[in-house]
Amino acid sequence: MSTSTGSARTLQRVVELAQRAPSVHNTQPWRWRAVDSSLDLYADRSRQLGGADPDGRDLVISCGAVLHHAQVVAEALGLVAHVSRLPDPGQPDLLARVELQASQPSPRAAQLLEAVARRCTDRRRFTSWPVPDERLTHLAAQASAWSSHALPLTDVTERFRAERLVNRALELQAGDPAVQHEQQVWLDHGAGDGVPSAVIPAPSDVPAHRPGRFRGGLVTDMAGDELEGSDGLIVVCAPTDDVPAWLRAGEALSAMWLEATRESLSLVPLSQVVEVPETRDALRLEVLGGLAHPLLLVRVGWQAISRSPLAPTPRRPVDEVLETA
Repeated sequence: MSTSTGSARTLQRVVELAQRAPSVHNTQPWRWRAVDSSLDLYADRSRQLGGADPDGRDLVISCGAVLHHAQVVAEALGLVAHVSRLPDPGQPDLLARVELQASQPSPRAAQLLEAVARRCTDRRRFTSWPVPDERLTHLAAQASAWSSHALPLTDVTERFRAERLVNRALELQAGDPAVQHEQQVWLDHGAGDGVPSAVIPAPSDVPAHRPGRFRGGLVTDMAGDELEGSDGLIVVCAPTDDVPAWLRAGEALSAMWLEATRESLSLVPLSQVVEVPETRDALRLEVLGGLAHPLLLVRVGWQAISRSPLAPTPRRPVDEVLETA
C-alpha cells in the first residue's frame, strides 16, 4: 500500500470503524498515527480514570479492544494486518503498530462489519434463560485465541464467590468520592464520548435488588452490576498483571464480544471487581486458586427478543483521534 490519497482514505476508514470498540466509561482513551501504510496506536493518558483506574489497566484493555476491532475491520476491507505490540521500549504509550498490506476481502466481510456495527453494551435485564455451558466455552475459546486465558465459571461455588466479590467491589467504590465523581463526569460527557443518559436502563429494566455501579443505578461501559443466577460468567486472566497482558486481554474481550453479538448474546463487562485491589486479590486466590491474575470479568445472557435495539453510543470524529504524518 502506498501513501496515495486512496490509501489514506483506507487508513481513515479502518480507524473510523474501529472506533466502535468498547472502552471504560466510553472514554475512548486512544490515539492513532498514520505513517505510510501503518497505523500506530497510542494510549491517551489524558482520558485515564484516576480514581477507578490509577494503574491504567482499564485504559490499556480499552486500547486492546480497539486494536482488535482494527484488525477485524482490516480483514473485512481486504487488508492483512501485521501487528507489533509494544514495539518501542522508549515509548511506553505506543501500544501497537499495525502494518497493513493489500489482500482479498474476507468472505466473512459483511458478517464482520455487521457485528462491529451491532455490538453494544446493553445493560438491561437479561432474560431468565440460562446460557448453555457449551456456549460459554465457545466464547471463552474466542478470547483464548488472542493469547489470554478465558475461563467460564460454571461451578456453583466459583459463581457464589465471584458474585460476593462483585458486590463487595461495588460497595467499596460507592464509598470512594474520587470514583463517584469521575463516574458522574462521564455521564453525558460530550457529543462524541461518555455514557448518554438515554442508554441507562429504566428502573423497570433493572431488578430492584441490583444496585448498579453508580448511585441511582447507572452502569457504564466496562462496568456491570450484580449477577443473576441465569447469567453466564467468564473471567479473562493471564500469568502476569502488566501492560502486555492488559493489551491482549482487550483483544480477547473484543473477540469474545463480537462473537457474542453474532450469536445474539448480550455481554456486559464487570471491571470493578478487578479495579479494587482487595477484590482483585480475592478473585485471584479464591476463584483462580492463585494460578493466574484476573484482568476482567464479564457476564453473558440473552436479551428479550421483543426489545428494541439500543441507539449507538457516541464516538469521537476520526480527525480527533487520527494524526497523519
